[in-house]
Amino acid sequence: MVVRSHTAFIFDIDGVIRDVSGSYRRALADTVAEFAGDRPSAEEIDCLKAEGLWNNDWDASCELIRRRGLVPDRERVVDFFQQRYRGNGFNGYIAGEPLLATPEYFAGLTAAGVRWGFFSGATRASALFVLNRLAVNGAVLVAMEDAPGKPEPAGLWQAVDGLTGQGRPIRQVIYVGDTVADMLTVGRAQTSDREQRFIGIGVIPPHVPLERRQTYTQQLRNAGAIQVVNSVLEVSIALLDSIPD
Repeated sequence: MVVRSHTAFIFDIDGVIRDVSGSYRRALADTVAEFAGDRPSAEEIDCLKAEGLWNNDWDASCELIRRRGLVPDRERVVDFFQQRYRGNGFNGYIAGEPLLATPEYFAGLTAAGVRWGFFSGATRASALFVLNRLAVNGAVLVAMEDAPGKPEPAGLWQAVDGLTGQGRPIRQVIYVGDTVADMLTVGRAQTSDREQRFIGIGVIPPHVPLERRQTYTQQLRNAGAIQVVNSVLEVSIALLDSIPD
C-alpha cells in the first residue's frame, strides 16, 4: 500500500466542490437560448459533456449553438455567459452556488498526512471565489488560465508539481472529478513517463436525477474511473486505504 504521505488528492471544482446546477449550467442554457432561441435540457448538456471534449462551458455553449445550425460569435457568447454567471462584482448566479465540501473535510485530509490541491477548468477568479468561501486560501490551484483544457493532462501534472515540494515525493495521485473529460485526463496523465500512478475517482454531480445516475456512473467508469461516489465527502482516507496497489 502506498503510504498517505506519498499520496496527493487533486480535486476538480465544478460539480465536485460546488454545485453548479443553478450557475454554470444555468448560464450555459441561458446563453444557448439567447443566441439560438432554443433552451437545451440538462440531459442534452450531459450528452454533450459525455463526449469528453466540451469541458469549457463557453465552448460548450458555442457548440450547442452550432448544432442548432447557427454560427456563434464566441466573444459575444462569452460576454453574455459571464454576465449571467459572474454578474457585476460576483453578484450573478455564482453568488448562490451551494458548497459540496467543508473546511473540516480538507483539514481532515491534512491531519491524515494527505496533500491536496485543485485542477479546474473554471477561471481563476471563479475558482478562488469558492475556495475563499471554504477558507482554503493559498491552496495549490491550476485554473483555466494556467494550462490547456481537459482532457489534456498538463494542468494535472502542474498541480502535482505544485504539491511535490510540501513533503516526500508523490507516488500516487487521486484525481476527483465529475465528467468524462476529467476521467480521460487521468488516463492521459497515466500514459506519460512520469513516476506517479494516476487514479480517477468519479463523483455524481447534484444535477443528475436518480433515474440517470446509473447511466452517468457507467459513463464515468467507461472513461476510466475506478470508483464512483455520490459526494466528494465520500472520498475519504478509508477509500484511499481500500485502493489496491
